Amino acid sequence: MALHDENVVWHAHPVTPQQREQRHGHRGVVLWFTGLSGSGKSTVAGALEEALHKLGVSTYLLDGDNVRHGLCSDLGFSDADRKENIRRVGEVANLMVDAGLVVLTAFISPHRAERKMVRERVGEGRFIEVFVDTPLATCEARDPKGLYKKSAGG
Repeated sequence: MALHDENVVWHAHPVTPQQREQRHGHRGVVLWFTGLSGSGKSTVAGALEEALHKLGVSTYLLDGDNVRHGLCSDLGFSDADRKENIRRVGEVANLMVDAGLVVLTAFISPHRAERKMVRERVGEGRFIEVFVDTPLATCEARDPKGLYKKSAGG
């Protein structure tokens, strides 16, 4: 099936995003945490999700490693696959925003163009980018996945 097949149409649903947001008591939004491997993106996003949840905010955390176990399990780490990984996550995040959720994401996502693609899909004012600015030396010392050690070894 072609991406924009004429037989595939968008269906408007009777419950609007505004009604969903009213039910939740807040707007749907994406908080996009980006930074180096080992910078603490998942840790910070997880702590924020827990705090928001305790306040009664409807949240969901999309973590880079977790989505590669299911949604993106067929993707590798080529440039094309990395871009597709972010595109898929952006689509899921957009659906969750439409549902009225505060979506926290934790992805390395080093390319501005890919973050821009998601920002445009979600909509300005509903995408907040958070750069977890951890010094490279700290990330290398943490190296939870052994990526820096592997890189240094050639």
